[in-house]
Amino acid sequence: MPLCFASMGEENIIKKVGGKPEVKKHLENLGFVPGGRVTVISTIGGNLIVNVKEARVAVSREMAQKIMI
Repeated sequence: MPLCFASMGEENIIKKVGGKPEVKKHLENLGFVPGGRVTVISTIGGNLIVNVKEARVAVSREMAQKIMI
């Protein structure tokens, strides 16, 4: 399921990162790689604040739909 449907505070494993090659590369540079752990901290106006690789990152709902958990 896409990351945008994850429950807050629940740790998830990233299964796949989709999208165009440049979008995938950008997300992978932020730490969204298959097998990595990601936790949704909060949602603000549809955007997500997530904890990935010991860092907090804000991602848009559109980007979060490309990250499968």
